[in-house]
Amino acid sequence: MTDNNKLPLILEPEDLESILTAEDNSPVKERLIIIDLCNPQLYRQAHVPGAINVQPHLLIAGTQPARGKLPALSQLESLFSELGFTGEEHFIVYDDEGGGWAGRFIWTLDVIGHRKYSYLNGGIHAWLKEGHSRESRPNERTSTNVSLTIHDSVIASCDFILETLESPEFTIWDARSPAEYSGEKVMAQKAGHIPGAINFEWTRAMDPEQNYRIKEGLVEELDALGIKRDQQIITHCQAHHRSGFTYLVAKALGFKSVRAYDGSWSEWGNLPHTPVAQ
Repeated sequence: MTDNNKLPLILEPEDLESILTAEDNSPVKERLIIIDLCNPQLYRQAHVPGAINVQPHLLIAGTQPARGKLPALSQLESLFSELGFTGEEHFIVYDDEGGGWAGRFIWTLDVIGHRKYSYLNGGIHAWLKEGHSRESRPNERTSTNVSLTIHDSVIASCDFILETLESPEFTIWDARSPAEYSGEKVMAQKAGHIPGAINFEWTRAMDPEQNYRIKEGLVEELDALGIKRDQQIITHCQAHHRSGFTYLVAKALGFKSVRAYDGSWSEWGNLPHTPVAQ
């Protein structure tokens, strides 16, 4: 059983179940905010007891062409105000699609400088298939007045990537499909990938046979491709949704540092001055 006073980044469903069903109210249990990023219909049917449903569109700017960019500070403050955020909470985050939106939420927590969080390994798939407790009633928290600060250290802007493109210390992890990476599938004005970027599609990092938990043996698999733990990682996809999961995976695997390019290909592929490889 997990130590209730210090929860790991990757939290197994049985460990969360133990915390939720413990008779004593430990300090961590009292401070938990469980975030459900699932389809609202699924949330209404079944969710982790106590979980609050957050819709993914609240995590993005939503403006074209780069819809996935970080939203305005006021939008983030509104979201975290509704979640009753004070800065003392420990978030447990999950979704219904393998970790993309959950990872995006965790990146957002890093952006606002909040480091107390865990990912429910396998998300709602593992939770429900393995017979853990569930409820269907919606949950909410008493709102708070929130003032947030943006921490740029986990954000890679287009300019930052252009400045570090030739640096051997940085590796770009492209989480898109091979067809997008090669340019066969066109998703912007320009097709292809950022020069030097290494393609490892996000779904390759999850294990369907283990109810979509993070796959074992990823360090060796990534290392063989050139995505190495002693390098600084910048990850992206089309709109920093799929790369939410690869951001989380890189953190879980202990990479030296991880940033996400929230503009992703929807920005890079539509700018006239950005170099493209195919």
